Amino acid sequence: MSRHAAAPAATLRGRTAIVGIGESDFTRHGRAEAAEFKLLLRAVLAACADAGLDPRDIDGFASFGSERNEPARLASALGVRRLRATPLQWGGGGGGCCAAVANAAAAIASGMARCVVVYRALAQGQSGRFGQGPQAATADGERAYLDPYGVTAPPQRFAMQFQRFVHDHRVQPAALRAIALASYRHAQSNPRALMHGRPLDAHAYDTARWITEPLRLFDCCVETDGAAAVVLVAAERVEEFAPPPAYVLGAACGASCRAAATAHNDPGYGRAGQRELARDLYAMAGLGSRDVGVVQSYANFTPAVAMSLLDHGFFEPAQLNEFLTLERLSAPDGDLPLNTAGGHLAQCYLQGLELVVEAVRQVRGQSCNQAARSDVALVIGAPAVVPSSNLMLGSRRTL
Repeated sequence: MSRHAAAPAATLRGRTAIVGIGESDFTRHGRAEAAEFKLLLRAVLAACADAGLDPRDIDGFASFGSERNEPARLASALGVRRLRATPLQWGGGGGGCCAAVANAAAAIASGMARCVVVYRALAQGQSGRFGQGPQAATADGERAYLDPYGVTAPPQRFAMQFQRFVHDHRVQPAALRAIALASYRHAQSNPRALMHGRPLDAHAYDTARWITEPLRLFDCCVETDGAAAVVLVAAERVEEFAPPPAYVLGAACGASCRAAATAHNDPGYGRAGQRELARDLYAMAGLGSRDVGVVQSYANFTPAVAMSLLDHGFFEPAQLNEFLTLERLSAPDGDLPLNTAGGHLAQCYLQGLELVVEAVRQVRGQSCNQAARSDVALVIGAPAVVPSSNLMLGSRRTL
């Protein structure tokens, strides 16, 4: 492994590890056969079983965004003996998926907790679809500038930024197509993916209906119900648990100056807003983009992936169309296997925590689409939201 910068003294690098992962079944939005809280319990118990952990020994919970399931209720249902830490990452929706893991790691590294579960659960039949506009009678903040003009649903909200990105960098349709095709290709090897058994080809992608330009149908993520959870402990405890650990090598969270300026007046409009996060992440991990063997990148829409990969230094702007090809993004032998369980486009949509689960599987060598290089796995949260976050996981060999 190359070392691009010395890790700072105050760091999360190598101090904690993920030792358990769990998921519920995934269904199309509104079709879950159980309540959201029950889906969450299934995921947490599966993560505990994976780790060989008594759920009563959990003493912390962390989540992000609009998570509705409170830690106290979860602790009571699991019989947790003592609840010590309950960090929630504010705002940013799926931008907080990696920050939630970082917050859990920080709680453990600081001594506030010994065993923290990070979780996310969605049952859109109960709480409304993320893919539709909000139904509230009033609008404030950014929505006050958008709702009166009919810009309400996520594809509409992000399409203007994506169109600017596509224009500025002369992004060709083939580059976005490669992101979608790689996701669907990987889903065909993942029986848990919603699009397993439903392959996508170039013709189907190119002729799919427009949602809002530059987004066609297969540029948009699936909408699912389900839950996922991961278990973190201090690095010195990993021998207590059966699975190979995935160590937290680095994480970053936040935004650049005035990134939340309303009415689409962000000075960095048309980019992911993750350049500074990438710099902080690589500094903490003591690694760089060349060390990354596999990426799980937030893919609510295909341009979001291109924006994130650019900000994380995998190519220069002029190289974007040349870099983003199906062969390069496919496991096992591509230069940068992407979203190897199918990601948001073809596996499920849990606002990013399922990307962390797949990154752990890659580091363990247990993925259904194992990358040739998987000692270092990068997870990127949602771009063009505030705050966003990222996370780097590694095997024991990376320490």
